[in-house]
Amino acid sequence: MATKKSTSKNDIISWYMEHVLEKSQQPASVFSFAKENDFPESDFYKYFASFEALEKGVFKAFFDNTISVLDTSEEYQNFDARNKLLMFYFTFFENLTANRSYVVHVLGSKKDLRSLKALSELRKSYVHYINHLPIETVELKQEQLEKIQKKSMQESAWIQLLITLKFWLDDISPSFEKTDIFIEKSINTGFDIIDVAPLKSIIDLGKFLFKEKVQL
Repeated sequence: MATKKSTSKNDIISWYMEHVLEKSQQPASVFSFAKENDFPESDFYKYFASFEALEKGVFKAFFDNTISVLDTSEEYQNFDARNKLLMFYFTFFENLTANRSYVVHVLGSKKDLRSLKALSELRKSYVHYINHLPIETVELKQEQLEKIQKKSMQESAWIQLLITLKFWLDDISPSFEKTDIFIEKSINTGFDIIDVAPLKSIIDLGKFLFKEKVQL
């Protein structure tokens, strides 16, 4: 008897997405889902504890696929933080566009994306990605303030991604060209706001004025 080929995580994700799109609902059970796609039920539990965990895994897979593409790009490796994030966005939304029917099915009717459990694993991965981008910030030299600064950057970056995702969901322009424009303008604006050069100048001026006032 021939040995059946092992089922991969991506196989299960693809079959799940197809099932949801074709039947507009989750499979009745893991057993029926495994039987429908002719793989051992135990293979499902190698990767996911439930369909809820699988749904989180779908959006995490979109992120992982994006990073895999970026890791192969020599151009990306040489970019500064601003252009790395721009390339991440464009690649990530290309992945979403390739799977738009599923994304719209899951997210399209939701007004507030922030509390969706399906995006929780994506959020963790994206925040980790943001933390490791070479974004230059003002050195506050105070641990508590630096923690607040880091947390604020994480939250604002996540909210920006959700806003872009909502814009893309509502975008009816050809090839979602308006989303591309929105991405470029919003990322550039975000980096202009946190540009450390003017901030450093303001801080240096403040220190100087404080020092002069004390001396006087």
